[in-house]
Amino acid sequence: MNRTILDIHILQTVPPSNLNRDDTGTPKSATYGGVRRSRVSSQAWKRATREAFTELLDSSELGIRTKKVVEVLADRVMALDTSLSRAAAQALAAETITTATGSKVAVPGRKSKQDTEDPAAESTYLMFLSNRQYGALAAMTVEGGKGGDVQALKDFLKVKENRSRAKQLVLTEHSVDIALFGRMVADSTDLNVDAAAQVAHALSVHAVEVESDYYTAVDDKNTDAETGAGMIGTVDFNSATLYRYAALDVNRLQENLGAGHDDARPVEPTRRAVAAFLEGFITSLPTGKINTFGNQTLPAAVIVKVRSRRPVSYVAAFEEPVALSKNGGFLKGSCERLATFVPDLEASFGLSGGPEGWVLRVGEETKALSGLGRTVHLPELLTEVSDTVATRLAPESSENGGTGGGADVPAESPA
Repeated sequence: MNRTILDIHILQTVPPSNLNRDDTGTPKSATYGGVRRSRVSSQAWKRATREAFTELLDSSELGIRTKKVVEVLADRVMALDTSLSRAAAQALAAETITTATGSKVAVPGRKSKQDTEDPAAESTYLMFLSNRQYGALAAMTVEGGKGGDVQALKDFLKVKENRSRAKQLVLTEHSVDIALFGRMVADSTDLNVDAAAQVAHALSVHAVEVESDYYTAVDDKNTDAETGAGMIGTVDFNSATLYRYAALDVNRLQENLGAGHDDARPVEPTRRAVAAFLEGFITSLPTGKINTFGNQTLPAAVIVKVRSRRPVSYVAAFEEPVALSKNGGFLKGSCERLATFVPDLEASFGLSGGPEGWVLRVGEETKALSGLGRTVHLPELLTEVSDTVATRLAPESSENGGTGGGADVPAESPA
């Protein structure tokens, strides 16, 4: 059976910035092709993408990743039973979380002497649960622990059917971000969710050197007789043309979103999730030192492909660093490099066939990419890709043994 896999390739220029720094405060880097490159970690861009989802999706379709699972669940419990005190709700929530996830929870020490109340119990690691899962667990907690009776809830959860039901609530109604980026539960590996999305570390297409900015801050209350700065320091930065890449297994996404349902994998939620991931990943930006540098750029070029076998990155096009053009800049040379590399790669491995994909590009420097697909604007890209995905996932498409997209579907022939 042909699968539906999206490849997203992005070229983005970033001026002096420090998007993602290491433990010394220096922009992250990596050696590739024998030269030092600027690097932005996949974790940083996945976080930025998740943050973008808050404007693209309803909160009911999102999750919360936190150690403070007991506190979050207690808030939901109190919303359902307003007669409960916070302490009672937290005690109930701790029992439910332990049963449903197998996670050990413990009350951390007070963070300061000013704390007047003991904090809620916390998990020993980050727990990723959807808002819908929290809602279902809260309803079950109130059902079993009426009036804040912790012992009644313990007895309720000892019943095999209720214990299984609690765990099942964590296995269904996955949020979009859990379905995309996965979940690991150390104490109950059967609750793990395999990620549908792969996000590569962004790499500069050229060699990069780190620079330092020496800065001073003036004390506003200094008199004319008081010279000098109130504060001095340095901040490291670089600038780069980045190649960014992500792959999305749409079938896995659909499976994750439909987990636990008999009628299984509805197409429409998957369609919305694909559109949100595309827009979120394309337009998001890690916020490291953003107030210092104001490096608010958008991609210069985006290429989206639909594949049926496996994802394919184009990073090898930049294994040899792109040289500075005679007029300055790396973007034009990067686009020309891709325009040569992509057709060669796809012809060599039998990946071509039909329209090549979609290309969103800005400026004359990106003109060389026009041959890699139909040029579109972002709204068109989101609509056409998500429509193509929905068509390929439709049951009648599978029954007919085709992709469901006809000649207009940008997909490679099976290798």
